Amino acid sequence: QVQLVESGGGLVQPRGSLRLSCAASGSIGSITRMAWYRQAPGKQRELVAAFTSGGTTNYADSVKGRFTISRDNAKNTVYLQMNSLIPEDTAVYYCNMYVSKPGRSYSNAYWGQGTQVTVSS
Repeated sequence: QVQLVESGGGLVQPRGSLRLSCAASGSIGSITRMAWYRQAPGKQRELVAAFTSGGTTNYADSVKGRFTISRDNAKNTVYLQMNSLIPEDTAVYYCNMYVSKPGRSYSNAYWGQGTQVTVSS
């Protein structure tokens, strides 16, 4: 089984910064996709940032220039550095990874438990 554990959420004032982390553990052969999503109250879950299969990154228009996704492959960990936070960034943030088990070619999608980010003065 694979588990994703998130950390780093909390309450921050507008224009502040937070860094989220998501570490995968368990039976891991390879990770083919790492991404962050968020879901605000009353809204659908939306993609915030992701590493593509080619290794490049893409971001939601609303966070471009403010958020940065990064990863440490040796630690099976993905990060989301969030700067210049605004109240509209308030949401539960979820990490998502596509993980294949050792010796397997197919991958399954896994989700973190979610971490609350609240931007408020």
